[in-house]
Amino acid sequence: MSDYISWSETAWATQEERLAVDTKSMNLHIGLPKEREMNEHRILLTPESVQILTRSGHTIMVEEGAGELAGFTDRMYADAGAEIISDTGTIFQCAIVAKVAPPTPAEIALMKGNQTLISALQLRTRDRAYFKALADKKITALALEEVRNSEDQSALRMAMSEIAGQMATHVGASLLADGAHGSRKGKLMGPIPGVLPARVVVLGAGVAGLSAVRAAQGMGAQVILMDSNINRLRDAQEMFGSVVGTEVIQDLVVSKRLMKADIVIGALRPVDGRTPMVVTEDMILAMEPNSVIIDISIDSGGCFETSELTTHDAPTFEKFGVIHYMVPNMASAVGHTATIAMSNIVGPLLQQVADSGGVEDCLHYDLNVRAGLYMYKGLLTKGHLGEHFDLPFSNDSLLFGAL
Repeated sequence: MSDYISWSETAWATQEERLAVDTKSMNLHIGLPKEREMNEHRILLTPESVQILTRSGHTIMVEEGAGELAGFTDRMYADAGAEIISDTGTIFQCAIVAKVAPPTPAEIALMKGNQTLISALQLRTRDRAYFKALADKKITALALEEVRNSEDQSALRMAMSEIAGQMATHVGASLLADGAHGSRKGKLMGPIPGVLPARVVVLGAGVAGLSAVRAAQGMGAQVILMDSNINRLRDAQEMFGSVVGTEVIQDLVVSKRLMKADIVIGALRPVDGRTPMVVTEDMILAMEPNSVIIDISIDSGGCFETSELTTHDAPTFEKFGVIHYMVPNMASAVGHTATIAMSNIVGPLLQQVADSGGVEDCLHYDLNVRAGLYMYKGLLTKGHLGEHFDLPFSNDSLLFGAL
């Protein structure tokens, strides 16, 4: 058997300690299906994490080919102790179904019912039929992006935002430099003697924005970071020093900066569920031809007036002479790296569920995990979802009691 365990144990050891509960550990039966939608290349667990879990007594089934797009072969999972399953239906019979994207209607139909689903929720793409189908199967469902750590942060969102920020800069640099087809600037990010560097504007000083700034700075670009929160800008200035300019987002200032920008990266946080739209069509019309805009915030509506969803298969379009890149699941393009980052979060989460005595006991005692709960045995636990989709709901504190 291959030795996958050394570095993963270290990674797990750095995870936040959760509330200790005096319960008997439970062995879990976990199914990892192959992702089939939205150009999704990730899988929730690496072979290393699978090995740690199987050595702890858990049973893990991996659908044939589920890890290939992330660079993990069936043989690697088999060597790690997983059972490789060719039948999709068998995977969806497991007590815990763990996948990256929310299940499709066809996948929900394969579930036997009274199971636990662990996946992203991606609320903006959900409809009433999705929640109704899960309710009919009496599914308990956790949204990975809502599970909190000890600092009341979403570890998954932070990890994927860091990846998206780096991705945005590298994608922008590639589009900026591609002069082979006559429609790009053919410009490098960094300076060479006698030639100025590219000019990059980053909108948003959150995790994704700071990651984009760090990558652009490392490539030698001239970077301006903009945000509406002066405290975030102050923190960024202390982090990067004077080599990165910082400005408050205001219409006239944004317009002025975009006129000379080679790359603009939108990385604003949602406000009341929707990203603030701070860049108008007129601002984009005034940009230099063949400049590039990348909207990391597209899955929350986008911060450019011209934002439209694109895919990894067709990632760009041109409008007003400006190249637009608007792929919502950017981290999937680097499936290997993203899978490791997700696995470092999901692996310890599954072990925490087991150590707590199973899903129900974990939800009862661990508020960080319960923060991700949106359905319990077919009943919605988020009032705003029940009201919006006209489905029965109950507050989770009523189901489990307040700690």
